[in-house]
Amino acid sequence: MEEKIELFIKKHNVWQHELKEIRNLLLKTELDETVKWGMPSYGCNGQNVIGIGAFKNHIGIWFHQGALLSDPHNLLINAQKGKTKAMRSIQIKKDQTIDLKILSGYIAEAIEHSKDNKKIATAKPRNIKRGKLVLPNELDEAMETDPLLREMFRSLTAIQQHDYAEYIDSAKRDSTKISRLEKIIPLIKAGKPIAAIWNK
Repeated sequence: MEEKIELFIKKHNVWQHELKEIRNLLLKTELDETVKWGMPSYGCNGQNVIGIGAFKNHIGIWFHQGALLSDPHNLLINAQKGKTKAMRSIQIKKDQTIDLKILSGYIAEAIEHSKDNKKIATAKPRNIKRGKLVLPNELDEAMETDPLLREMFRSLTAIQQHDYAEYIDSAKRDSTKISRLEKIIPLIKAGKPIAAIWNK
C-alpha cells in the first residue's frame, strides 16, 4: 500500500512537496491509509473520511462528510452545488501555502464525526427518477474527485451509464459497492460498456 501511495506522489511531480506534507499530517492521526479510486484515502470505523486528489492547477483534500464540519476559516468548497450533499473539499493552489495547523483542525473534526458515526442523511438512490439517471453515491463521489472519470462516463450512451449505475446500486453491502466501483473505473475510462467485465 505504501508503495502505491509513493507512486501516486511521484506521478504528480509538481505537487510532491505539498502531497508529502499532507500525507505526513494524516499519518499522525488514527486514520487508516489505503488507495481508492486511484488516490490516497484515509478512513476509520469502516468509513471513508478523507481523500487526496492532485490536479493540474490544485490539490484537493476531500472530506466525505465535509458538510458537517464547522469550517471556521471558510475553506470548504462544494464542487457540485445542488447535487453533492455531504462531500466538501479544500483546494490548495500552487501559489498558496498550506497552513498545517489549520488543516489539522479540519482533519481532527472530521475524525470525531466519523467516530460518532455522524453522517449527512441521503435518500436511497434510484437509477431512474422522472426519466433522469441518478447515480449511486459511490460513483458520484468518485467522479467528483476524478475529472477524467466524469468526462468519460458522460461520453457513454444513456444505456451504458444506466448499466454501470445499476451494477453498483444492486450490491447490498457497502464493501461490495466499493469493490465493484474499483472494477469498473478502468472500463469507464477506456470507454467500454459494462459487458467488458464478463468478456475478459
